[in-house]
Amino acid sequence: MEQYKVKGMSCAACSARVEKAVSAVDGVTNCTVSLLTNSMSVEGTADAATIIRAVEKAGYKASKMKAGKQSGGAADEEDALKDTETPLMRKRLIASVVLLIPLMYVSMGHMMWNWPLPPFFEGNHVAMGLVQLLFTIAIMVVNQKFFVNGFKGLIHRAPNMDTLVALGSAASFIYSVYALFAMTDAVVKEQETQVMHYMHEFYFESAAMILTLITVGKMLEAKSKGRTTDALKGLMKLAPKTAVLVKDGVELTVPIEQLHIGDLFAVRPGENIPVDGFVKEGSSAVNESALTGESIPVDKNPGDPVSAATLNQSGYLLCEATRVGEDTTLSQIIHMVSDAAATKAPIAKVADKVSGVFVPVVIGIAIVTFIIWMLVGRPVGYSLARAISVLVISCPCALGLATPVAIMVGNGVGAKHGILFKTAVSLEETGKVQIVALDKTGTITKGEPRVTDIYPVGCKESYLMHAAYALEQKSEHPLAKAIIAWGDVNNQTEAGVEEFQAVSGNGLMGVRNGKRLQGGNWKYISGQIKIAKEEEAELCKQADVYATEGKTPLFFAEDGKILGMVAVADVMKEDSPEAIAELKNMGIHVVMLTGDNEQTAQAIGRQAGVDEVIAGVLPDGKEAVITNLQKKGKVAMVGDGVNDAPALTRADMGIAIGAGTDIAIDAADVVLMKSRLLDVSAAIRLSRATLRNIHENLFWAFIYNIIGIPLAAGAWIHLFGWTLNPMFGAAAMSLSSFCVVTNALRLNLFKFGKKQRETA
Repeated sequence: MEQYKVKGMSCAACSARVEKAVSAVDGVTNCTVSLLTNSMSVEGTADAATIIRAVEKAGYKASKMKAGKQSGGAADEEDALKDTETPLMRKRLIASVVLLIPLMYVSMGHMMWNWPLPPFFEGNHVAMGLVQLLFTIAIMVVNQKFFVNGFKGLIHRAPNMDTLVALGSAASFIYSVYALFAMTDAVVKEQETQVMHYMHEFYFESAAMILTLITVGKMLEAKSKGRTTDALKGLMKLAPKTAVLVKDGVELTVPIEQLHIGDLFAVRPGENIPVDGFVKEGSSAVNESALTGESIPVDKNPGDPVSAATLNQSGYLLCEATRVGEDTTLSQIIHMVSDAAATKAPIAKVADKVSGVFVPVVIGIAIVTFIIWMLVGRPVGYSLARAISVLVISCPCALGLATPVAIMVGNGVGAKHGILFKTAVSLEETGKVQIVALDKTGTITKGEPRVTDIYPVGCKESYLMHAAYALEQKSEHPLAKAIIAWGDVNNQTEAGVEEFQAVSGNGLMGVRNGKRLQGGNWKYISGQIKIAKEEEAELCKQADVYATEGKTPLFFAEDGKILGMVAVADVMKEDSPEAIAELKNMGIHVVMLTGDNEQTAQAIGRQAGVDEVIAGVLPDGKEAVITNLQKKGKVAMVGDGVNDAPALTRADMGIAIGAGTDIAIDAADVVLMKSRLLDVSAAIRLSRATLRNIHENLFWAFIYNIIGIPLAAGAWIHLFGWTLNPMFGAAAMSLSSFCVVTNALRLNLFKFGKKQRETA
């Protein structure tokens, strides 16, 4: 995916135009334009020059974002989010207000409330008209951007919001100029009644006020939009600019770009860790809240990993860099958040379709409004006022911003609390899941099993554990860790086996001292050796006891004879029962997937409180289980291991535990940085809250235009006597986008704590 900066867009119609133009380029498979961040994401084989030409042909400017491995990408993203419009708008607004005050004094103050004017103007209506003309021209020059962009869009047959503003203001100005010339003719002919008539036909103040009020609205909108990207900007600011490089025992402060993989760097107390790495020397407590949202410091000792932007609180650390530049965890988080902002949620397509035809339809309604009022006998000035009101009250911006601002805020709020949605689609769709499938090991449990019971048969306990330790040393299975940990604690020195072989989902085999060792579940062992009925009955009975206690029995044999079994139990995460209860309270069906036997799985399932247990699932069988579950509803898969990746991809929504493998994280749609199961329900609730906010925004945007346009056209005059001055129409338009953005900012108040059943 290539990223571009786009300049010149003012509303949703602009972004729709750019998107349509680039999508038509040969080789482009997908194009997404973000009005919020003024950015464009393009997928396909088309070269950058061709894409930029297509944007320019559409009437806008584009430039490719850099993607430097060391720093360029993040810096460019930060540059893309930089608010360059607000300072210019502020200057325009100040100049407009300074010029508008005397204009309003002459036009409204004197005309309506008889405020005093210099003697030269007494009875000199032409002079008053000329003063209004000059001040209006000055304000139009100050706000020329509306006219340049608006008429450019009209020329390119892609009218936008600026077109509506430009047409409304220009129509007011042109008619007022006509009225001024007609007044001079009446003065020459000494037609005092006509002079006063044309005096009341001046709309110079409307032309100027429309431009000023729209600029006020754009200012408010820009400021609010700036706040929607605060979370992303905050993440970018966390990245340290320098690092303390240690070379030949000498410490040297260098720019972060000069740090490479394998370099040693020092971090003193109170300093941020510059890149990802691991501790070589020293120990300390590191605050990782910048990445995970968890405020409790994590102890770091030699061999422990450290991440960029985390804060070293207490001790001196000497570390080795493992990931730099765009490969660091922080950079990946920044890219995830920004990519999510650059993508579009399915619901946004509705607004995009409407926005694409909105402006031409509004222009058509304005023309029809003018014609109808002329046909019913209303004066030109009145008919024109109604048409102008239609132009300036309609707001495509509110429609265009309804979805992206909510997505940006929701995504930012999630990132601050360690919940990363990779795309806008994942943020929208996560809240729609009906079934959550949880992998047991590492998700419900800590993935840190321990030996709980040792049951030898025909040999000593020590002999059984020696054999188990030797066999399990070469295994990567989570349960093997328990036996290895036991051996380490008990100072085992047993050498590993030869001819080691892992039988997926079943067991292990190898050769030790010329004897064949085997280990695994009962199904595997009983199929490999012959066991006396009495021994078999006793073993199975004891295994059942262990299984009902939530322990997993592992059986071991040597040269065809049973050695006994070792019971292993994983420790359940403290928050698992609470998290599962919360999911159930939200109306979600919770399923646990495990490779354990049925009894053990059911025992753990009861402890955790899940609705359904699917036991005996082999690593390559999880995908098939997810496929079956999808027949019952929308499924979210939560996992952390390499073997979870196919299931995460297959599920409607893949949720990876952050402490898991890179493969699992790459395959997932949502990443939980804290590795807390409670964050699964938090992610779903945040998604639901965001979707609800989008619905609110779209509702108000549609309702605003549905009510506002007929009101401006004068549809309610005969029924209720309601009419609308063009200036009030401009004020309403300027506030509509601001209200939509402000509503989206309410997502910052989202609570990540306990939540009762949601019906949304």
